[in-house]
Amino acid sequence: MLKAENSLGIIFFPAFDWAISPTHPEREERLLYTQDQLREEGLFDIEGIREYKPEVASSEDIERVHFCFPEAEAVATRSHCISAGGAIKAAQLVMEGERDRAFALVRPPGHHAMKTVQGSRGFCAINIEAIMCEYIRENYGPKRIAIVDTDCHHGDGTQDVYWHDPDTLFISLHQDGRTLYPGTGFPKESGGPKGLGRTVNIPLPPGTSDAGFMMVMENAVMPILEDFKPDLIINSAGQDNHFTDPITNMNFSAQGYAALNSMLKPDIAVLEGGYAIQGALPYVNLGISLAMAGVDYSHVREPGFNPETLKESEEIMDYIATICEGVKDIYFNPPTESSEGVISGGWSVRHRNIFYDTEGFTESQTESLLLCENCRGLLKVETQREGGPMGFGLEIPTAACDSCRNQGYSLLEEAQVKSRYRYIQLINRKDKDYLRYGF
Repeated sequence: MLKAENSLGIIFFPAFDWAISPTHPEREERLLYTQDQLREEGLFDIEGIREYKPEVASSEDIERVHFCFPEAEAVATRSHCISAGGAIKAAQLVMEGERDRAFALVRPPGHHAMKTVQGSRGFCAINIEAIMCEYIRENYGPKRIAIVDTDCHHGDGTQDVYWHDPDTLFISLHQDGRTLYPGTGFPKESGGPKGLGRTVNIPLPPGTSDAGFMMVMENAVMPILEDFKPDLIINSAGQDNHFTDPITNMNFSAQGYAALNSMLKPDIAVLEGGYAIQGALPYVNLGISLAMAGVDYSHVREPGFNPETLKESEEIMDYIATICEGVKDIYFNPPTESSEGVISGGWSVRHRNIFYDTEGFTESQTESLLLCENCRGLLKVETQREGGPMGFGLEIPTAACDSCRNQGYSLLEEAQVKSRYRYIQLINRKDKDYLRYGF
């Protein structure tokens, strides 16, 4: 019997009761074809590879990460909670030593869900990777975590969740935001004042193929990871860079995805986008699974794969090489000021209008970070969905100093007195105190 070099847990959740629409590529068949392919290829006959069922994320798991208005139950369906629970199960397998690595093949996806959530953006309601990462920190202690997002769309939600976190390195490889939703993910977006250089955006030109992606991995991603020295590496494994994907413009292949994961060696991978549900996903997921398990993946071929016709020009390769040098410089020599926000009264303040494309409304938001010299600082958010009531969120970080903790509870009391807030949420990571109020 063939034996895996690394034991691997596969967690499946196709979300039978959730879809954008019956004909939209984000529907239950998106994973059913993969499930059939993995069984037909005999993946689970390989010694060391085993399938597991997901957990169910609780409201506390969600509200440990997100400010949810009006509440977690209003923005996340049962399917969202099981999808996040699949990522949590992957974390449990790895952190408790039952498996060397784990791949959560779950949906709905999550990397467009930001710190504050009032609905769905880019098919995402809650950020399943962030929920998993904070579950790890809550249950297994402080960890330095690197999230490498290989979805074709910029992971703007994950970027937002970890914008101020120096212990989380977020690297996103994606199609240039000038050509694709959500229109963000440029190198200058390098983190907030407490996390400068910890956000690394690598926007790639349309048509980038295996050669371009591997150049980025070798010349930018791996040197940065080697310097950061994470305790865990997470692959936010979006697969819509594939050359057959119906909503993107890239030329990546199943072999390329497998080679990327072979080089990256993620402890955990979590499925994100990818909408060529028959011609790409089954093969890409097979290649990633084999690569994570340390098993030969050279036989994996999707229909229509011809590397010569997909290869990018020398001009594009030169352009990608320039991008690699630029983003490395931002990481190793971070700017002294964040590209977003202004300093006012000891707070770093960002005013934003966030469009929820899946549901068609705009959120007006003011986010403020207290610039404390002794800890990461308090985070507060004032938010209003157009036509809706105001919400207030406050986060006290895990290693908060006494001054920030006390000021946090003073601000919470003040917010409760002010009549303009309909919904209030406290995330106190220091004391594991999670409160919400609705009026």
